[in-house]
Amino acid sequence: MELISLAKNPVPSGPVVGAFKGYDGKPLRFAQWPATRGPRRGTICLFHGRAEFIEKYFETIADLRGRGFAVATFDWRGQGGSFRELPNARKGHVRDFAEYEKDIFRFMKDIVLPDCPPPYYALAHSMGGNILLRHAVRQGSWFDRIVLTAPMLAFADERVGMPQSLARLYAVAGTYTGMSTSYVYGGNDLPEGGEKFETNTLTSDRERWSRNRAVLEVAPELGLGAPTVGWLRAAYKSNAIITHPEFAKDVKVPVMLFAAGKDEIVSTRAIEEFGVRLKVGNFVLISGCKHEILQERDVFRQRFWAAFDAYLGVRKLAA
Repeated sequence: MELISLAKNPVPSGPVVGAFKGYDGKPLRFAQWPATRGPRRGTICLFHGRAEFIEKYFETIADLRGRGFAVATFDWRGQGGSFRELPNARKGHVRDFAEYEKDIFRFMKDIVLPDCPPPYYALAHSMGGNILLRHAVRQGSWFDRIVLTAPMLAFADERVGMPQSLARLYAVAGTYTGMSTSYVYGGNDLPEGGEKFETNTLTSDRERWSRNRAVLEVAPELGLGAPTVGWLRAAYKSNAIITHPEFAKDVKVPVMLFAAGKDEIVSTRAIEEFGVRLKVGNFVLISGCKHEILQERDVFRQRFWAAFDAYLGVRKLAA
């Protein structure tokens, strides 16, 4: 359960690393850090996107700690250093996104609430944003505010590669005909982030892309290939719940949504439309940016951090 440290991607100092039991007792890797300087502002709970892992966020964790936040994070089941259900560990599989929600409950109860200082805020990317929004309509949320980068509310047409209605039908039919644990059509073991920089749809920052790829070269066990048919079915089901016209009105936690102007993974339009329907929320479009806002070039990351600091009342940035 250790963290992988590289010269260009060192582990932030002072982590507590281990495993906690998910909702079904399966081991999930976590890490937490104290803030590096005052004033202490509470804890950011950091939730990743599909196929991501803790090491990918070392830079972000350092940025947050420098702002006075403690940080707690974990790898979702089925990816990173956490338990993987299928014999082929490269397959990204889950039966229902409710499993992720139940793992958040255990993470908060067993790791965050006992050991991390309040107040609690959530920062989530892509698939993590989908899961956090499901939580945001529950009574008694742990989080005072939620910040989402390119949340997965709907897939971009470029990502699907076929009409959305046909893709949904394919996912449903495949799940009910015994193909749930098979790769989606065209999917394989190639880890997300393993493609050439020139053809990647995640970031326009070559250095950060190379850094993330270097982690996978040293620790290939952290990599995750394409999703399964079952994961796709679960994702479409969860997307449908969140994009229902009445869902946004029930969100009880203030939410700031960030969308990437050149996103080819999730639908920027769906994020904007959701932001309009929110009673307590803000929407920020970062033009020219690809999907992974926090892994992007500094010109885009600076826009994110300026809005983040204003939203959470961070008046003085770390030197």
